[in-house]
Amino acid sequence: MAKATIKSQSGAVIVIEGTEKEVSHILAVVERAATVAQVKEAVTKAHAVKREQKKRMAASDLVVELKEDGFFNKPKNLGEITNALEEKGYVYPMTTLSGVVIGLVQKKLLGRKRVEGKWVYGK
Repeated sequence: MAKATIKSQSGAVIVIEGTEKEVSHILAVVERAATVAQVKEAVTKAHAVKREQKKRMAASDLVVELKEDGFFNKPKNLGEITNALEEKGYVYPMTTLSGVVIGLVQKKLLGRKRVEGKWVYGK
């Protein structure tokens, strides 16, 4: 009579006894199941990485990125900010960006002043 011992990932020890054919069949099934589990885990991780890469940056993150690139070295109005984002491939209506930029001003990530009757934003 053949005998085999399997230690699972959780630490459980499984002892199998039977004919050589029965034991080898059970070991093959367990091995296939372990391989399938590893493949599923790898695929799940790959999907998570793709999802993370696909996440769209928030408008505020994009405006902060413009600031880090030196875009706001000279004061810019909302139209110029909108155009700069469009050049990068991000289309936001000016009405959306106004709230985003005001939020960044409130967080003191951007400054704001009135020039010739219009608000401009800078460092």
